[in-house]
Amino acid sequence: MSVVNLKNKTTRFFVFASVLYLGWYLLYHWVVKPYTVIDEKLISLIIENTAFILKIFGFSVYQSIEGQNMQLIGIDGSHPIWIGSPCNALTLFMFFSLFVIAFPGSIKKKLWFIPLGVIIIHVANVLRVVALTTINFYAPQYIEFNHTYTFTVLVYGIIFLLWMWWVNSALKEYKSNESKK
Repeated sequence: MSVVNLKNKTTRFFVFASVLYLGWYLLYHWVVKPYTVIDEKLISLIIENTAFILKIFGFSVYQSIEGQNMQLIGIDGSHPIWIGSPCNALTLFMFFSLFVIAFPGSIKKKLWFIPLGVIIIHVANVLRVVALTTINFYAPQYIEFNHTYTFTVLVYGIIFLLWMWWVNSALKEYKSNESKK
């Protein structure tokens, strides 16, 4: 039986990232979700941002709170879409952040890159909800496909591009430091 070689940088990254993700998963399910209102506040923020954008484009919007961690938004004349905890991007924020934390790079750069990435992911998520709300208004038969496939690929694609930005930046910093030695 071989022991994991933690001297290998790639192995160390995956072990560290896995431990961080497991820690986040347990913290979320045992503390954050049952004892805080973070999910509810994020959902409210998404609903408010979505309503703001839809109103800019001249839509009449309605909103409803249906229970803890589930709110509805719709354009007048259509069925609403519901936004629940799985849709608020908190897990995506952490998934993105833990990758950046686990991957080598300066702490100073991580302190600005993580909030920037979270903001970009939030904006992408709000635009996703805006698009789903308008799809539901104009062509509700396409809502499920777009929710399940189109926007999942787009949002995860954005996260992947952010990761690639981070990796390339960190590698450039590493190479620059190596050339100075």
